[in-house]
Amino acid sequence: MDIGIGLPNTVPGTDPQSLLDWARRAEEAGFSTLGTIGRLVYGGYEELIALTAAAAVTSRIRLTTSVLLAPLYTNSALLAKQAASLERISGGRFVLGVGLGARDDDYAASGVSTQGRGRRLDEQLAEMKRVWAGEEYGFAGAIGPRPGREGGPELILGGSTEASFRRVAEFADGWIMGGGSPDTFAEAAAGVDAAWQKAGRAGTPRKLSLAYFGLGPEARTQADAYLLDYYGFLGDFARQIADSAAVSAEMVTSYVDAFAAGGCDELIFVPTGSGLDQIDLLAEAII
Repeated sequence: MDIGIGLPNTVPGTDPQSLLDWARRAEEAGFSTLGTIGRLVYGGYEELIALTAAAAVTSRIRLTTSVLLAPLYTNSALLAKQAASLERISGGRFVLGVGLGARDDDYAASGVSTQGRGRRLDEQLAEMKRVWAGEEYGFAGAIGPRPGREGGPELILGGSTEASFRRVAEFADGWIMGGGSPDTFAEAAAGVDAAWQKAGRAGTPRKLSLAYFGLGPEARTQADAYLLDYYGFLGDFARQIADSAAVSAEMVTSYVDAFAAGGCDELIFVPTGSGLDQIDLLAEAII
């Protein structure tokens, strides 16, 4: 199983230089990918912009939106162009992960209704696939650049419903769980595999998951301060999310072992702080 690390693009107080230094250090430490999470109505750097900056200071590590809220990007052709541009700029390292999100205020701020968002995501994915395939738009011609990878950037989708699993089988290369236990992952992954087989897809989908972490003497305080704020809209459930964060080396290794046993192909540890020591502490924990 590959082990990735999140870019602290949503961690309060992360300055631009720290974001670049984090990307460099994560690549040097040998992590498989830099992942981003994001919301609109929250302080933080937009995911595609943050990963483009990271692409400029790295050369090997994958760059993954894990996940970007696609329905908020209402111009699907433009989103496809942005994704293809980052895929080309990064030398094929970009992985586009998209999902629906759970906050009404992100949609309200975008002037987008939450009603029918799953259907709109289906339409977006079909449109982006057409753009990446080089379909021409009347006299204007095709929308470029053409991705270096045939069919477009690697595409992974979030979601935990049967509709989400069907969407993965129809459009994507893989699936990602945005949070939850290894047991929850294994159960949902089986649903993804079943939908994949029902659709007649060859091979198997790549399956990923996220897990929050914070390490060092102030780990619990750090994790609580960030996660109880970021997920405050969920009420009491925010406490459960904060409690699930890996705040010791032992918790990190137990998550690695359990997710690997559940069939996870890549586990991305999402930081709750932006100090560069967090990268080194996580790398030490997984050796």
